[in-house]
Amino acid sequence: VDRAVCVALSRGAQRALLLAGDHPERVAGLVFVGPMFPVSRVRSLHWRVLNHPRMASFAQKRPLTTRGWGKVNPYYWTHGGYADFVQWWAERMLPEPHSTKQIEDAVAWSHDTDGARLAASAVGRFAAPVTRREQIELSERVRCPVLVIHGTKDRITPYADGKALAKITGGRLETVKDGGHLPQARKPVQVNLALREFVEAPPPRDPTVHRSDGRKRALYISSPIGLGHAQRDVAIARELRKLVDGLEIDWLAQDPVTRVLEAEGERIHPASDHLANESKHIESESAEHDLHCFQAWRRMDEILINNFMVFHDVVREDRYDLWVGDEAWELDYYLHENPREKRARYAWLTDFVGWLPMRDGGDHEAYLTADYNAEMVEHIAAHPDLRDRALFVGNPDDIVDERLGPQLPMIRDWTERNFEFAGYVSGFDPRDLGDRDELRHQLGYRPGEKVCIVSVGGSGVGGHLLRRVIASFDDAKRRVPELRMIVVAGPRIDPDSLPQPNGLEVVAYVHNLYRHLAACDLAIVQGGLTTAMELTASRRPFLYFPLRHHFEQNMHVAHRLDRYGAGRRMDFDLSTPDAIADAIGEEVGRPVDYRPVETDGARRAAEKLAELF
Repeated sequence: VDRAVCVALSRGAQRALLLAGDHPERVAGLVFVGPMFPVSRVRSLHWRVLNHPRMASFAQKRPLTTRGWGKVNPYYWTHGGYADFVQWWAERMLPEPHSTKQIEDAVAWSHDTDGARLAASAVGRFAAPVTRREQIELSERVRCPVLVIHGTKDRITPYADGKALAKITGGRLETVKDGGHLPQARKPVQVNLALREFVEAPPPRDPTVHRSDGRKRALYISSPIGLGHAQRDVAIARELRKLVDGLEIDWLAQDPVTRVLEAEGERIHPASDHLANESKHIESESAEHDLHCFQAWRRMDEILINNFMVFHDVVREDRYDLWVGDEAWELDYYLHENPREKRARYAWLTDFVGWLPMRDGGDHEAYLTADYNAEMVEHIAAHPDLRDRALFVGNPDDIVDERLGPQLPMIRDWTERNFEFAGYVSGFDPRDLGDRDELRHQLGYRPGEKVCIVSVGGSGVGGHLLRRVIASFDDAKRRVPELRMIVVAGPRIDPDSLPQPNGLEVVAYVHNLYRHLAACDLAIVQGGLTTAMELTASRRPFLYFPLRHHFEQNMHVAHRLDRYGAGRRMDFDLSTPDAIADAIGEEVGRPVDYRPVETDGARRAAEKLAELF
């Protein structure tokens, strides 16, 4: 590569200015993010003082104070003050509200090194130009295009300095309103779009792509965590097509959702290949029947911004009348952060509201979940019309009796004010399955046998539960001689990786598994809502094992199942193979008396969406 666009963060601005001045033939353009360019007479005086060569000797001595900028001292870093400095620095870089994750990341990355190494690296800063005149002369040498991205509330390098750099170089200033020193962390969409516009020429528009033939078009984004969303979203799409003549639906989707969509003949947008896989991340975060759902979601931030940018590319190049996001967190969050990027009607669907702390998470986890909930509340208050429809997949009584956090509303009260209720969307009507004996015959189940279906959904998190249940098979078979156990590994667990004792059946992904669940005598599942509600709708007995630390399964789903009087909750830690065998013997074929599940949820949701056309 002979020439490149150089992007410089903070102090990197000094290196970038030297590079562009000394080797202009190598630099196609310069982008400065929160640049250190200390020319403000008052606001950057501390930088000119700290970087003056005469300060080098003072940096090796005990500081007069370790408050505020007194922490920026190599002696302090190497004599027990490094951790204190790092925490102060991270919080100063990220003053925006709700920056807990970014601050945690900055602190963690800082501890990949130590005070001694940082002190050694700081020696070089005394060689950099520090006077206003030297800074201005350095910037005047730049001849290439320049973009300066700077937050108005940057507490490290003043916004006025970035503004001056843009003026002197003849560059463009991208102002990040209320932004701190790391806009790429807190306002990544704005930064990404500014970079793209600076680096790339506007793409040529294909008139055949953008021409409207009068048909209505929707882009559907279905959460890829498991398969439950896909099943209900296909049902909603089916009903929506009945209501909107000629409707075309594209799906921006990833594995395992794509397996359901392909089996249903739906059109998957080619850009789906560029999505980062969320299920793979969730699986990497899991342990033995353990998934800290909230923390796993927090650590998925880089995946979410990648996938939002893919979505943005799609809707920039093509016209849609409606965007539908079923727990498409990246879409909802970044649209609220960047409301100007909305260019179609938008509908949001979810079956739970509110991040909730686990008991063993203590006060810190309670603080974090409340902070995330507060940001959600603020988003909706600031942009109440951004969601043209907000649909809760369920009913008001399905909502937990919890508060979003201290000084925040009760979850039910807030949800009733900001959502419409579609009722539960099961994706099928049990009445359409016909006579149960006939259904069993169609599926190959013999009269008299007790069919037990074991399933953990569409992710790869459930392998430990499958192995525990498989270990119970021989004892369960002795208790129930007619038992036929079928383990459904799903799309992301290799059936060959599971033990297969004689008489046990192990299969991979099963399309329309709900038909088998309706025909079974017992099911054993995790705590996912969709499978549990499919069993509830079909009135079949089941054991369910919520994942440890999965707040949704342990609180939101469990509350809903309790309301329906459905299922027998099991504790994985207490459930030995022998205990599971006992539970199988007690529950298989047991008559149930669940609360009925409505069958018109998909139609009701579709009617709400159809109004947006």
